[in-house]
Amino acid sequence: MWYFAWMLGVGFAVLLAIMNAMWGENEAARAQATRDGDDGAMQ
Repeated sequence: MWYFAWMLGVGFAVLLAIMNAMWGENEAARAQATRDGDDGAMQ
């Protein structure tokens, strides 16, 4: 039964890696928008 915990752990690690990559891309886009003077407000 140890393999259930192992698979849950691996799945959670993959989920965290994906969320970290998505967060990093979002932060890079926010930094770029800030540098360009875009405040993100819709006009």
